Amino acid sequence: MYRVLYTLGLLLLLVAPGCRSAKKIQKAISKPIKDTAMVQPVVTDDPRADSLRFIHNALEQVGRNRIDYRTFSAKMKVNYEGSDGKSYEFTAFMRMQRDSFIWVRVDAILGIEAFRILITPDSVKILNKLDKILILRSVSYLKEVAKVPLDFRSVQDLLIGNPVYLDSNVVFYSKQENSISLVSIGQLFKNYITLNKDNYTIKHDKLDDVDVMRARTCDLTYQDYENRDSLHFSTYRKISIAEKSKLDIELNFKQYNFNEVLSFPFPIPKNYKRK
Repeated sequence: MYRVLYTLGLLLLLVAPGCRSAKKIQKAISKPIKDTAMVQPVVTDDPRADSLRFIHNALEQVGRNRIDYRTFSAKMKVNYEGSDGKSYEFTAFMRMQRDSFIWVRVDAILGIEAFRILITPDSVKILNKLDKILILRSVSYLKEVAKVPLDFRSVQDLLIGNPVYLDSNVVFYSKQENSISLVSIGQLFKNYITLNKDNYTIKHDKLDDVDVMRARTCDLTYQDYENRDSLHFSTYRKISIAEKSKLDIELNFKQYNFNEVLSFPFPIPKNYKRK
């Protein structure tokens, strides 16, 4: 149980379509999407111009839905199921200051604090309070644990609910009755993202490794959106990761707040063993 909680504490920080009328699009846009700065529409006499305009509009709407914040805090119920079929549930408290800190407290049974984690743009610190161990690593430790090339910024986006690994090199799109699907190909992943048609919020996101030899996939599901201060926030997420083994994580946000004054306490007891 202790090992599971330790693994989940880290994974909590690392994690978060149908083509009925799909149309193939050439590389209409070459630069990856960055925040809300979207590329300009392509002007051409080519008959594919309508498709290019549709793609540009969809990407622009996704960019407008990006959650912009200074700080974020949340209380979550987390459910985990590993490759052995066993399920575990615990409570986690998270605080973030954009581009500076990600702080997580993981509680075990009866509200006993099991782990405290602090991530900065260049370091990872973990207090294992069950075994009285302090773990100090560089931020590259995120890549080792997740087995994907995560950095501090992509972890922030995953936790807040912004799209990850969405490249502007869109090669397919499709329109369904209630959704829109885009397929983009980046340097690392092929991204199959499905958007809710009414407001362009993310409904589902499937990442496949472009290296077919790895067979690495990640499925992200976003549900139960709430609108607060004109921000669309998904209060339910399901994250499924598979390569050599599979695990499923469900996050249910019970409380959350934006732009409050937060602290990030991380006292280190003197009797903890450093590892």
